[in-house]
Amino acid sequence: MSPTIYMIILSSLATGTIITMTSHHWLMAWVGLELNTLAIIPIISTMHHPRSTEAATKYFLTQAAASALILFSSMTNAWNTGSWDITQPLTSPSYILLTMALAMKLGLAPLHFWLPEVIQGSTMITAFIITTWQKIAPMSLIFLTMNNLSTSVFLLMGLLSSLVGGWGGLNQTQTRKIMAYSSIAHLGWMATISSIMTNILIMNLLIYLIMTTSVFLSLIISKSKTIQDTTSTWTLSPTLTIIMLLSLLSLGGLPPLTGFIPKWLIMEELILQNFNLLISMMAASSLLSLFFYLRLTYTTTLTLSPNTTQTKFKWRFYPNTRTMFIAAPATISIFLLPMTPLILL
Repeated sequence: MSPTIYMIILSSLATGTIITMTSHHWLMAWVGLELNTLAIIPIISTMHHPRSTEAATKYFLTQAAASALILFSSMTNAWNTGSWDITQPLTSPSYILLTMALAMKLGLAPLHFWLPEVIQGSTMITAFIITTWQKIAPMSLIFLTMNNLSTSVFLLMGLLSSLVGGWGGLNQTQTRKIMAYSSIAHLGWMATISSIMTNILIMNLLIYLIMTTSVFLSLIISKSKTIQDTTSTWTLSPTLTIIMLLSLLSLGGLPPLTGFIPKWLIMEELILQNFNLLISMMAASSLLSLFFYLRLTYTTTLTLSPNTTQTKFKWRFYPNTRTMFIAAPATISIFLLPMTPLILL
């Protein structure tokens, strides 16, 4: 793909998300989502390979179905109430349709089946865009309509997503699929808090985006597509190995790293609301997620690949990928915990 076309597609992708985030009219929000979907289809199918074509088709079908549900929901609501305003109360059929559509857009369980398959069929950079930027527009719609959506449904979907994200990632050997299930688990935590405290939801989303950016950039620089590939990361750069180790542990939510902040605050808030059984189950499911993060950190830092070379470093030219972009997200995803009181203010 030529750089000009690629820049036009990326700017369309950004524009679609921004239109959805800033709109108060249902039709404009739908237009933004459609623009966003149509812009990422060529990015997914840039690799001329049956798997990427399959991933693009799956992504298009699920996102088109979700967008159609959003349009249908807003039309039935406008038919009954006469209002197209996003922040206005929704009728019962409309909010059911909207909940299903947003869960499908995000990849929340039980509507998560497309996410691991699409991410596995696309390149690392495309997978990175799908797990980060593509979550912003549906999350902004959840933020705007949260007063009209059902708390119990979101709590149930959040619990289910965290369990599916934990169980699903255990048996994976591909790093992209592991990151997909990690995304489902994190979205589950966001879904549970979305109806209770929206400021924690925004903070959790921002921290998730930064941590995922850090891990994906590490995987892109080290060209690690499977768990076995990560065993040779130490020969590429010892610094990158340490960054990858800490970023993965942070994504798992271990203190004293940044990833512990959202889990801590969400657990505290849900305990205050007397959801003790729910939060116990979610904490147990986060241990499942932690297992596959620990497995990745173990292969990255503590194992040597079975090779016969006597050299300790790879023969390499100047790296093709820019390494300077990893500095900021890696630093934030490791050292932000002491700043928690300032974030809450």
